[in-house]
Amino acid sequence: MFRKMLVLIVAALPPLAFSQVPTANAYVQHNLVSDVPGLADVTDPNLVDPWGMSASSASPIWVSNHDKGVATLYNGSGAIVALVVTVPPAAGGAPPSKPTGQVNNSTTAFVLANGKPASFIFVTEDGTLSAWNAGAASTVMADNSASGAVYKGLAIGASSTLGPLLYAANINSGNIDVFDGKFTPAKVAGSFANPNIPSGFAPFNVWNLGGKLYVTYAKQSADKKNDVAGSGNGFVSVFDTDGNLLKHLVSNGPLNSPWGVAIAPSTFSKFAGALLVGNFGNGNINAFDLTTGSLLGTLQDTKGNPIQIEGLWALLVGNGKTGGDTNMLYFAAGISNGDTKVHGLFGSLAPPATVINAFNAASGASGAIAPGEALMLSGISIGPSPLASGKIPLSGSVDTSL
Repeated sequence: MFRKMLVLIVAALPPLAFSQVPTANAYVQHNLVSDVPGLADVTDPNLVDPWGMSASSASPIWVSNHDKGVATLYNGSGAIVALVVTVPPAAGGAPPSKPTGQVNNSTTAFVLANGKPASFIFVTEDGTLSAWNAGAASTVMADNSASGAVYKGLAIGASSTLGPLLYAANINSGNIDVFDGKFTPAKVAGSFANPNIPSGFAPFNVWNLGGKLYVTYAKQSADKKNDVAGSGNGFVSVFDTDGNLLKHLVSNGPLNSPWGVAIAPSTFSKFAGALLVGNFGNGNINAFDLTTGSLLGTLQDTKGNPIQIEGLWALLVGNGKTGGDTNMLYFAAGISNGDTKVHGLFGSLAPPATVINAFNAASGASGAIAPGEALMLSGISIGPSPLASGKIPLSGSVDTSL
């Protein structure tokens, strides 16, 4: 008889450790949080159409919920952090706002009215840029709604001449709108000019990875407010923080309204260190060579099927603290769940692993566990001998034959 089990070991056991299975294109999806009861480990009614995600070096993961107009926070196990930040609408607009991209700010720039720098900054499809810190409510710092701006994504970086900057992907104008450390419009030397992008395509998102800005492009809808999904509808280019084109990396191919971008952890099996690009259009995650842009493959599940996450938005590697495991890729998605309205899903992807070590369930870090501490193992075969065997994901639960 098969049933779902969560194994808790509460004893002074010898240290165990996880070892990723090498070179296999096989990944385990773990649904951590959803607004749909029973779909994930945790239910949160505020998680509706989650788009952007970010974290500081030690914070929980912040998630922008497009259809709720709020940001919610989770740790790497999906536990809800008791803070909900409302992202305000544009002037004269009615809530909820429609937040998309977001960034964490670790600089001393972007100071708010209370004299402290913003901790997290958001953009919306309403054409606004808002900022928040622990001493102030989220406040609109720039409002370009009157000009028709539709911001789909946001990055933060530092120009060689202008200091800290914000970069907002404006699908309506087809530009990357830049803001300086005082939230005022700025002009960078390169202006993100890109002769490789044909007419009808516009920036869909922008990410800062390793000090370089990765811009994804999608086909514009007729009203230039949304993307048009379709096979080959996408590009990825790399710029420096002054807007100069460094490399046109990927054209068409498996791209389909690409939005989420991340560099895979060194432990990420076959695609370790690759550029991972998530398609909003079809939910696939494709891996590309960081240098050449060559396609390395599409992430698959343990049965060899391409992973397909409906309404896939952000991809984010954990920070090793409350913001998740550094070996895991976290995702946010606006799913339908067979309904006519959008729902939300926050989860993780990781290679299967072989149990040779312990995973500390209390802290979310690998290493030895103290006596009396709970150890969560999942995806394993349980039997009289041996006690535990087989490939397992780094966290979660699975059907067993006990």
